[in-house]
Amino acid sequence: MRPHIGIHDFEDAKVLVAEIPELAPNRKPCFSRGAGMTQGSFVRVGDGDRKLTSYEVQLLLASRGQPKDDEAPVPGTGLADFDATLVTALLNRLRTRRPYAFGELDDVAALQRAKALVADDDGTIVASVGGLLSLGSYPQESFPQLMVTFVHYPTAEGANTETGERFVDNVVAEGPIPVMVRDTLLAVRKNMTRRSVVRGAGRADIWQYPEAALREAIVNALVHRDLSPEARGTQVQIEMYPDRLTIRNPGGLFGPVTEDQLGEEGVSSARNASLLRLLEDVPWPGGTHAVCENRGSGIRTMINALRTARMSLPEFKNRVSTFSVTFPNHTLLGEETVDWLNSLGEHGLSESQCVGLAILREGGYLDNQTYRTETRVDSRVATQELGDLIARELVVQTGNRRWARYRLAPALLPSGGSAGSGVRRSDRRGELLKALEGRERSRVELAAATGLTGQTVAYWLRILRSEGLVEATEEKVRNPATRYRRTGKIALGEDGGTKREP
Repeated sequence: MRPHIGIHDFEDAKVLVAEIPELAPNRKPCFSRGAGMTQGSFVRVGDGDRKLTSYEVQLLLASRGQPKDDEAPVPGTGLADFDATLVTALLNRLRTRRPYAFGELDDVAALQRAKALVADDDGTIVASVGGLLSLGSYPQESFPQLMVTFVHYPTAEGANTETGERFVDNVVAEGPIPVMVRDTLLAVRKNMTRRSVVRGAGRADIWQYPEAALREAIVNALVHRDLSPEARGTQVQIEMYPDRLTIRNPGGLFGPVTEDQLGEEGVSSARNASLLRLLEDVPWPGGTHAVCENRGSGIRTMINALRTARMSLPEFKNRVSTFSVTFPNHTLLGEETVDWLNSLGEHGLSESQCVGLAILREGGYLDNQTYRTETRVDSRVATQELGDLIARELVVQTGNRRWARYRLAPALLPSGGSAGSGVRRSDRRGELLKALEGRERSRVELAAATGLTGQTVAYWLRILRSEGLVEATEEKVRNPATRYRRTGKIALGEDGGTKREP
């Protein structure tokens, strides 16, 4: 191991941090040589270790190369097991869009080149797993669990133990992938409600979850799921709760893609490459657009749809054997949140700062990268805006540099620990003016005298200078050593503000 070692300030202490880089996918799993790969491979869970199952070990080994499970032959099947309408639409698109590869081939040869049909061990032409899933009239006849289950639970914990109600709705979506996506969306839409959100000077009614985001998440779960024989007994699962919706599929992220990279332009990797290629030319039922039109853009489309709806971004959880995406059931800038932001009495907040505060109000935290992802600002703007929120005493920072985390200021939190209606902070001008009475002081000295942070001192000094109540002794106001002094005769108002004496 070659750890990156550094010493960092954290909560008034020095912390020694050794960061161990993750192994490349083609070298996993890491295991104890004495115990062997199957018995000596572990995954970290909380503050303990869990031994990987044999399935998880095999999944990591398969991820060292390009899996071919979607090209595996399905004995006893053939062209007759395909939906004729889907086959015709696929062949027409292939011959129109890719004439060099498919223009001169007959139907069977074209389907073989597209990997929808493959040769069995004895040379018989049969359907592939990917061919059945994208074109099959009823793939579940061969693979009963390659389907989607949707369950709507009555409480955030699942079943209602008081009333005995296990679920509100329970739907199974079967058929080829285009049909499963359509029927799953219908089931989710039937169980969704509409909410009112603030849009400019008015309000608009929107669904709980944007359909574009749901569609991309469902398609991704079906297309990128593990199709190895060990995973064919597990379905794609969708669980709806009052506060969230989770979509889960077997098989974690494949290739070099990590949770932090999801949604970044140019970052894409397909476990089932042939299935994905097929679905780029298989249309939606009754439509002309393909199921997967733009490779690698699904997560970005999902994120953009949520941003447009002013909703929190989804939470991605990548495990060796599963991958899930969870959509929180709230809009960031709903009427209640906008009222809370107005109650803070702050002027000049940017739209991205309002979004950041709304996220923190829901009880979460932010770092620089999360702030950039949520608000679509660059690193420079994110650093500047987060610093401004700290200076306004709306946000507090823990940790430094890459370990910096931001949470809502304690003054805005009720005793319960979640954001309340908003408590206006004290006006700091009087404290600074008192500290400058009869003397000159630098920002560092003012921070020591008042107990305020350097950022808060700088924020209120800018206000006092703009009001003509304080002046710098030199032009270089960005220099921490620059000293400040009061101007003219100033008296404190009874309300804690300031006023110039006549």
